[in-house]
Amino acid sequence: MIARSTLLTAALALAASAASAQIYRWTDDNGKVHITDTPPPAGAKNVKKQRPAGAPAAEGENDPFVLQQARKKAPVTLYSAPSCGEPCSIARKLLNERGVPFKEVSVVEEAQFEELTKAVGGGGVVPSLVVGASTLQGFQASTYHAMLDAAGYPKTGVLAPRAQQEPKAPAPQTEPTPQAEAAPTGPYAPGARPQRPPRKPAP
Repeated sequence: MIARSTLLTAALALAASAASAQIYRWTDDNGKVHITDTPPPAGAKNVKKQRPAGAPAAEGENDPFVLQQARKKAPVTLYSAPSCGEPCSIARKLLNERGVPFKEVSVVEEAQFEELTKAVGGGGVVPSLVVGASTLQGFQASTYHAMLDAAGYPKTGVLAPRAQQEPKAPAPQTEPTPQAEAAPTGPYAPGARPQRPPRKPAP
């Protein structure tokens, strides 16, 4: 019984490992096709990565190759703020309409403000766009498109539009209401009626 349980555990572990392993398909110098779960040698040709059956797709794995390359080389980050209003909305809309995956940072705390100034320089202007090593403070549609073009992102209409929303603002923290101190009681408490002293018994 113990041996059967051990074998079952080992089989499940191997199955899980196989499901999460990366599969490589490649061709050697003699034209022979190989399918392995280890990276091919340096001289391999026509190398292709394949996802094992049943394994979940990683984020961006199904994106067009040109988009995967652009994201790897020049990831896009948009800095906004809840008080930014229309400029941030139209910046977000441009990226969504072009189908560009992007990270949006809502600048509401000191740590996010420091991240913004480190990324684009002083001023703390929102919206600010970062595409790889290129940055722009403020919104200018033509410059946004030029930055994305230079990074290799497909033009508007090539990718399906996105519908990424503004990050939710954190809920305001409320301080606990201090408990009221219990009012003093007794004959000498403020507002208490003075009590008559006890009478002495008659002699």
